[in-house]
Amino acid sequence: MGDFVRYHYNGTFEDGKKFDSSYDRNTLVAIVVGVGRLITGMDRGLMGMCVNERRRLIVPPHLGYGSIGLAGLIPPDATLYFDVVLLDVWNKEDTVQVSTLLRPPHCPRMVQDGDFVRYHYNGTLLDGTSFDTSYSKGGTYDTYVGSGWLIKGMDQGLLGMCPGERRKIIIPPFLAYGEKGYGTVIPPHASLVFHILLIDVHNPKDTVQLETLELPAGCVRRAVAGDFMRYHYNGSLMDGTVFDSSYSRNHTYNTYIGQGYIIPGMDQGLQGACIGERRRITIPPHLAYGENGTGDKIPGSAVLIFNVHVIDFHNPADVVEIRTLSRPSETCNETTKLGDFVRYHYNCSLLDGTQLFTSHDYGAPQEATLGANKVIEGLDTGLQGMCVGERRQLIVPPHLAHGESGARGVPGSAVLLFDVELVSREDGLPTGYLFVWHEDPPANLFEDMDLNKDGEVPPEEFSTFIKAQVSEGKGRLMPGQDPEKTIGDMFQNQDRNQDGKITVEELKLKSDEDQERVHEEL
Repeated sequence: MGDFVRYHYNGTFEDGKKFDSSYDRNTLVAIVVGVGRLITGMDRGLMGMCVNERRRLIVPPHLGYGSIGLAGLIPPDATLYFDVVLLDVWNKEDTVQVSTLLRPPHCPRMVQDGDFVRYHYNGTLLDGTSFDTSYSKGGTYDTYVGSGWLIKGMDQGLLGMCPGERRKIIIPPFLAYGEKGYGTVIPPHASLVFHILLIDVHNPKDTVQLETLELPAGCVRRAVAGDFMRYHYNGSLMDGTVFDSSYSRNHTYNTYIGQGYIIPGMDQGLQGACIGERRRITIPPHLAYGENGTGDKIPGSAVLIFNVHVIDFHNPADVVEIRTLSRPSETCNETTKLGDFVRYHYNCSLLDGTQLFTSHDYGAPQEATLGANKVIEGLDTGLQGMCVGERRQLIVPPHLAHGESGARGVPGSAVLLFDVELVSREDGLPTGYLFVWHEDPPANLFEDMDLNKDGEVPPEEFSTFIKAQVSEGKGRLMPGQDPEKTIGDMFQNQDRNQDGKITVEELKLKSDEDQERVHEEL
């Protein structure tokens, strides 16, 4: 009693003759029941009906029009037969009815007044008659909540929703389109049913939201504006729809951060990250692609969610980071310096742990002369000042490694991690020297070198003489080179006329040659 109902009916007499029909008038009955506005039999017969229920009511005369009847339409003492279908029911005390059909496990935020929402909907009358749907329009319905842009019942029904949530919202007519209805699709006094899927929600005052998913231990440096970063990401809308992924391209996204090369929200969201960190960055549209969106995958006013894995970052001003892992227990009087010939073992990896190279694969230490441009600049620097037996960890930025282009097996702009162990070191030779004396050379150098005393020195005598000086500790060859090749190069340098032998006039010490060159330049 007291409910407002809308129903269709056919009214007949016992013989089946029709005396009235709402179908013929194409107009529903819309009326309050139980307050004397209907014949008593109809008032009683409608009680307890459900929407879309069909009933046959047999109304005796004393509960219909009695012994008087209705002039010209219903005779006295007539029993009336009604076929009724109830299409709508509501009460002025009703509120918006909200039923949650599906709630996602992760709810980053819920709808509040003042928020901007994007949602899909199917709209029906209470009997299931469809009047509108967003799905047929190729896009979501986008609007502010609580700002008068929606009917009052929808403003209320959306509150507290999570992105990805599905709701059924039943709205009484006085919180919808009331007694006037709307156009030809929503009749007067109609209750409305909406099935809602919330796609996303944000507020114009929102900032970037950060959520740390995984933070590696020992983070000693965090990214700042101006750093160059390599990272992987999955980008999705708030409802989980993936719009892009660096993993699908099998390549990191490489860029400077904090300098406007990427959307403002990502510029902000990447700062403060650690190498190896995984974080979720939620970016409102005014810090992403705004009202217009971009391409065919990011709609207008879309909130973007990036799950980011920071591979590495560096700054163009970075130097090699050196950390000593262990040093030999005995006293170290000599450390490596430019020009030294060194042997060392190493493991080289990316900062995410991806192994690149190791000297252990070759079964022998790596060899290099420091400062001779035989290894990347950062490794050359990191090997200086070491004791034999010392172990170091080196972090080498790309501008001191393989740069933007990378190398075979090394990605572009990659920061490299080296674990190095110095196996041995030898003093190198001055630039341009293949052999040096440990003491003054013999006074009669040519005579000592001319073993058969025939006035000329062929390659065999030259080689025998130099090897003897090395074995007796009187001099040494350039370390790290094939001795035979080095001695051959020395012979070629002294054989001025290239006739296959050295004469006394051709033989000169390099120190004498250098002095002569100075005089010539003067």
